[in-house]
Amino acid sequence: MKAKLRNYQEEGFNWMVHLSKHGFGGCLADDMGLGKTLQTLTLLQYIYGSEPLHPGFHADSEPPLLGTGASPDPLEGAGGEDMIQPHGQLSLFDELTEANTLPIQAKSSGSSTPETPRKPASLIVMPTSLLHNWRKETSRFTTLTVYEFTGHGLSGKANFKPIFDRYNLILTSYGLMRKHIATLAQYHFEYIVLDESQHIKNSDSQTFKSATMLRSNHKLILTGTPIENSLKDLWSQFHFVQPELLGAENVFQKLFGIPIKQGNERIEAKLQLLISPFILRRCKEEVAPELPPLTEEIIFCEMAELQKEAYEKEKNSLRNVLLQLKTSNEKASNFTVLNGINHLRQLACHPRMVDKDFPGTSGKLQEVISTFETLRSEGHKVLIFSSFVKHLELIAEVFEEHNWPYALLTGRSTKREEEIKRFTDTEKIQAFLISLKAGGVGLNLTQADYVFIIDPWWNPAAELQAISRAHRIGQNKQVFAYRFITEGSIEEKIIQLQNEKKELFETFITENNPLKSLNDREWAGLLEG
Repeated sequence: MKAKLRNYQEEGFNWMVHLSKHGFGGCLADDMGLGKTLQTLTLLQYIYGSEPLHPGFHADSEPPLLGTGASPDPLEGAGGEDMIQPHGQLSLFDELTEANTLPIQAKSSGSSTPETPRKPASLIVMPTSLLHNWRKETSRFTTLTVYEFTGHGLSGKANFKPIFDRYNLILTSYGLMRKHIATLAQYHFEYIVLDESQHIKNSDSQTFKSATMLRSNHKLILTGTPIENSLKDLWSQFHFVQPELLGAENVFQKLFGIPIKQGNERIEAKLQLLISPFILRRCKEEVAPELPPLTEEIIFCEMAELQKEAYEKEKNSLRNVLLQLKTSNEKASNFTVLNGINHLRQLACHPRMVDKDFPGTSGKLQEVISTFETLRSEGHKVLIFSSFVKHLELIAEVFEEHNWPYALLTGRSTKREEEIKRFTDTEKIQAFLISLKAGGVGLNLTQADYVFIIDPWWNPAAELQAISRAHRIGQNKQVFAYRFITEGSIEEKIIQLQNEKKELFETFITENNPLKSLNDREWAGLLEG
């Protein structure tokens, strides 16, 4: 079993080793689809590659590789000939030979040589949807042993440490980390890796507070979203990975946050210089010129007659609510307004998402089906993303009427891996309907060359993540991304907000309540037209 690293991935590995040897944490912020998981696994295989298996662990796989003694230092080039190939690519696993296989070191009653001490386990925390991907990649590319922590049978017990000690990697989700932080905080890990580390961007959240309670020798965060775009996000994540670097949050805001918000370029450059040694970010265009081009297009959809009537009725009702709030000097951030905005978004997709007995159709649904039918006849595979599960279900109904097979992945799916395999391995299944929450990250679906975003999201980074399920390393076809936007609806306003008012867009990313900081003028702008 082999894994060949591309040159930029090898550089990323060396960068992480350099940070590790000097006791620093880091943020691997490569563009989505460039292999952050593989680079991290290479690091962890390097970290654990020269140590014996635990005497009490019965492994089905071969012993760790990468040399016959202490792992070589790839930065210094000493003893690295068995790792670094002449063409500049790193080979993790070559064919098993006596020379490159480590013997299992076990205690011998007749030997006085002490056993090589094992490093503690490393913890990798991720969204639940990525657990399958990490298990699969670890099994495919490494000899590391893995334990998936769910808390069952271990939470609250004092004797869980010997169980963790038997494994190299402990995988868990952010939700389970929060729930069982009292248990996890008792163990001192070798590495703590946070995948999709924007989950700790809110320093007031329980996720952030739980993550900062964890203990380890080294820390690493992974994110495909550029963290420079939000200073609050930047501080939160660096407080976890390198807490001394940016100081306390209030001091950071005073020294950097406020001046930069006011346009102080000198302070902005100072901050960039301060964090640059600890962030590594490469874009697809820079490091993967062989990646096929990505073509993005907006397809505007006209509302059906009854759909437009329902939309205008809801919009006028919401305007009246805003007018009443303005008259009474109340802030427009209550549940009524939030609910109304969500209703407008759903009506722009299909009124049946709000009223199951709605007798009409949706202009957008007709456009999506028509576009897919054309691509289907040409033999293409399509990923169809929505932030509304009900929207996907409406599309699935039409597919069933046409006898078109499809795969479906939402938060309710119980057979996630089977659905992924059905789509990737079955030629006749040409559509994969995916909810943003369940499949926006962690999927490698290069079999598809078309991506439909059928309702716009407040956070365009989430759309880019969805598109990167197909436009990533391993793709050999040009990828087309279509955004379906309903004309004369709030969807057009969302696109304008993304393009014209970045600060407002960032509010929707960083706040739990996306309406929290909107004023009456901004609300009126959303409802114009």
